[in-house]
Amino acid sequence: MGKIYGYCRVSTKGQEKGNGLQAQKEAVISQGADPDLIFQDVFTGVKCDRPELNKLLEVLEPGDTLIASKLDRVARSVIQGVAVIEKLVEKGVTINIMNMGIFDNRPANRLQLHLMLAIAEFERELITERMQEGKAIARAHNINYTEGRPKKWTSKQYNHAMKLLQHHSYKEVAEMTGIPIPTLKVERRKRKDAELKTELQIV
Repeated sequence: MGKIYGYCRVSTKGQEKGNGLQAQKEAVISQGADPDLIFQDVFTGVKCDRPELNKLLEVLEPGDTLIASKLDRVARSVIQGVAVIEKLVEKGVTINIMNMGIFDNRPANRLQLHLMLAIAEFERELITERMQEGKAIARAHNINYTEGRPKKWTSKQYNHAMKLLQHHSYKEVAEMTGIPIPTLKVERRKRKDAELKTELQIV
């Protein structure tokens, strides 16, 4: 028989000292988790790393069981949660998400997982559709709209910086314009490549 692990996670240091973490530990133990095999993470809203969860996922072996109180304890979204569950089930690990049920290789539980996968895929498609709609609206209201992060420096600023580079060092131009040296080098290389391409086309 495999080992029975528990996983608990809270979002703030305050919860670590309060009942949040302790309540989760008691809940997973009540479902059969070994008190000595409980992994727990605590992080703030700024830092979302889950080092203990990563360690747990590495030590789980076929025949083991993982118990958590809720899906959002082990994942930030349904899509991510389903991916974790599917990976562990394929590995031969049983997952007990207390507010959802047990997931393993049995037909009925596989069916439940497939339904969750379908819902997650539907959610992913909705997100993609909303993003495309948002971009379409932005383009309709702004003819200068471009995807991705807006450029921090304008063509006029780059042109000025390139002229300065004819008589000054990268460090001096960076100090005069505020444009970082790596950015200046990239822009200068782009322009040289463009000039070379034009010369080759003329020849």
